[in-house]
Amino acid sequence: MSKHSDQAVSLFREGYNCSQSVLGAFCDETGLSFELSMKLASSFGGGMGRLREVCGAVSGMFLVIGAKYGYTSPKDAADKAAHYQLVQSLAKEFESENGSIICRELLGLPAQQADDPTPAARTEDYYRKRPCAQMVACAAEILDRYLEMQEGRQSTPLR
Repeated sequence: MSKHSDQAVSLFREGYNCSQSVLGAFCDETGLSFELSMKLASSFGGGMGRLREVCGAVSGMFLVIGAKYGYTSPKDAADKAAHYQLVQSLAKEFESENGSIICRELLGLPAQQADDPTPAARTEDYYRKRPCAQMVACAAEILDRYLEMQEGRQSTPLR
C-alpha cells in the first residue's frame, strides 16, 4: 500500500464514505482541515448520494487534485484544459485497474436510477461483500504515484 492508502482504508472502515476517505487521507497534501474535507466530500458517497454514478473514491481523487492543482480563472482555457486532461488521465488509470469508474458497475448492481438514500449498516458482512475498501486504496495509490511524479519533476503543475 502507498503512503495514503492505509489511512484512506482506515477512514473507510471507521464509517466515512469512499470520497471522504480519500480526501481525508490527503489533508496533509491539500491543506484542507479534516472537518472541511469531510463536509466537501460528504455528498459523493455511494456514487454521489447513493445514485450509484461516479465512484466516491474517484470523486475523492478529483477533489484532492482540484484542491492541490485546480485552476482558478474561468478565462484561462489552457489551465482548464490541462486540469481536465489530468482528471481524465486519473480516471482512465482507475478504470484500467478496476474496470470502471461507475459505482454500480464496481458493485455489480443492475442499472437503475438511484439507490435507497439510507446508508447500509457497516458490518463485517458489509465490508466482506463490497470492494469499496479496495477502491479507496486504489484511488489513494494512484494519487500518491501522481504526487510522487510531480515532486520528482520539482515543478508546479497547472499553474
